[in-house]
Amino acid sequence: MPFETKLPKVGTTIFTVMSQLAAEHGAVNLGQGFPDFAVPQRLVDELAGAMRAGHNQYAPMTGVPALRQAIAAKALRCYGAQVNADIEITVTSGATEAIFNAIHAVVRPGEEVIVLDPAYDCYEPAIDLAGAKAVHVALDPQTFAVDWQKVQDAITPRTRLLMINSPHNPSGAMLGEDDLRQLAGILSGTDIFLVSDEVYEHIVFDGRRHESVLRYPELAARAFVVSSFGKTYHCTGWKIGYAIAPPALSAEFRKVHQYNTFTSFSPAQYAFAAMIRDEPEHYEQLGAFYQAKRDRFREQLLATKLKPLPVPGGYFQLVDYSAVSDLPDAEFVKWLTVEHGVTAIPLSPFYESPPSGQRLARLCFAKNDATMDAAIERLLKL
Repeated sequence: MPFETKLPKVGTTIFTVMSQLAAEHGAVNLGQGFPDFAVPQRLVDELAGAMRAGHNQYAPMTGVPALRQAIAAKALRCYGAQVNADIEITVTSGATEAIFNAIHAVVRPGEEVIVLDPAYDCYEPAIDLAGAKAVHVALDPQTFAVDWQKVQDAITPRTRLLMINSPHNPSGAMLGEDDLRQLAGILSGTDIFLVSDEVYEHIVFDGRRHESVLRYPELAARAFVVSSFGKTYHCTGWKIGYAIAPPALSAEFRKVHQYNTFTSFSPAQYAFAAMIRDEPEHYEQLGAFYQAKRDRFREQLLATKLKPLPVPGGYFQLVDYSAVSDLPDAEFVKWLTVEHGVTAIPLSPFYESPPSGQRLARLCFAKNDATMDAAIERLLKL
């Protein structure tokens, strides 16, 4: 029976395509962004304990109270933000669900949502399903900095929402205090909402500070601040995230969440509550943990023909491969997988209109040393 697809631009995600290709060819998979090392033992023990204690049925729709209280305490500890655990925090099935819920809570058909390219691939399909239009504003193709004048110029009477992401996937670029001040100035006096994707909030390097929207009351008052435990605790498969938003926005967010997933995996929520409460040093030391991996990987890359770009935050390393090949990025990463046994992710799927001549690929360094060494051994032969 013929029908018209609601998502004509959507196919299988590049992450699935490249991971499947990596498996077929026995490649070292530095494409999809997941760690290949163990989650903290305390977290595993708490999960098992929660299941043995009988926490195996539906959690409350908004999330287990102990977890929401732990998130509120962490927001105060990290960002000086006073957040009400009962009416401003909602636990979700990963940050992807939180982003979907936020968009559908406030965006109506015919409205516009500004996204900054390159942008993570879950943003635009959620906008499309809301009947809205994604308006793409390109970041600087070398530094991935925001041109706030271009953002200002993209605003129209139909603009309903603006989306930011820091630390940024795929580039690792970070927004600074001046960026947030400029953003606040642009949004002041408007009815535009904000989604701040902060899933890599604790993976920041070189003494930099993560400028969470929660630090800026004038922005937090119109924002959904989204984060994820998967990145922080090395357990991307657990799919638990959350959104912090003012009471009125949280109420609308929860209407969508209630009829989307309704609730999320109960035992993990109890485990995260204990981990956040009792071992804050884990997230406090996460930047140093990953900086050691970043620095080691970058030093190894300098011996190859790939040129590593700066990485202020996150666990991805962009490399310029123009000294190796003039292939477009999607073709290059397939060639790299099939012919040299290392899998990367191209940048072009993150764009509406990729920059002409850009020769960049994304590698994930959230891996153990043996995985990274095996990849470097192959990359040295380029």
